[in-house]
Amino acid sequence: MNERLVIIPTYNEKENIEAIITAVMELPIDFNVLVIDDGSPDGTAAIVKRLMDGRCKDRLFLVERQGKQGLGTAYIAGFRWAIEHQYEYIFEMDADFSHNPQDLLKLYNACANEGADLAVGSRYVSGVNVVNWPMGRVLMSYFASKYVRTVLGIPVHDTTAGFVCYRRSVLETIELDKIQFKGYAFQIEMKFTAYKCGFVIKEVPIIFVNRVLGTSKMSGGIFSEALLGVLRLKVSSWFRRYPTLK
Repeated sequence: MNERLVIIPTYNEKENIEAIITAVMELPIDFNVLVIDDGSPDGTAAIVKRLMDGRCKDRLFLVERQGKQGLGTAYIAGFRWAIEHQYEYIFEMDADFSHNPQDLLKLYNACANEGADLAVGSRYVSGVNVVNWPMGRVLMSYFASKYVRTVLGIPVHDTTAGFVCYRRSVLETIELDKIQFKGYAFQIEMKFTAYKCGFVIKEVPIIFVNRVLGTSKMSGGIFSEALLGVLRLKVSSWFRRYPTLK
């Protein structure tokens, strides 16, 4: 059985990808990395392939897809790959260093030693821990999470967080085929579904730092999708029977 896999979706991340992979590989315990690249025209995949043939051999993997297909579908593809290769702990992480690779150790500890089935790297569980975001974006993100928490009744402060560790049993149980959203609402849907299935969610405080290199993929439309998606999730949950871990 393989132990730990970090999934990193990429689109035009040539400025960051080698550095983020190196930082993960240098952690004191082994994390393998799976990059899901959506046809980056800037050569991101070529950098990954060079590392795969060199110092990251046997610990770095790549799935190439044609065109931008959405964050959610990238992670679903990564989850299926991780399950197929029998990883026990599967992580979501951005390529741009907004998530500190050192915090992977904290997420892993929450699941491996503290009883969590799903550990969330949370910007808001201990105040507002965001660096170098414009105030408007901070407020939008913070109150969006408050709104989601209230409407869905989910005990998570940072519902849109994209820095997460799952036990494999969570991903095997929650029926990935039924995950509807492709954008950032995907993050909300995954946490809500895991909660409805009865899994233990633990938030781990982190400091989120806005990217220095490359271009952000965030937009106001993404937040609108998430906010409207919450209402759809709530209504559909009234008519759905959620699976539980056998």
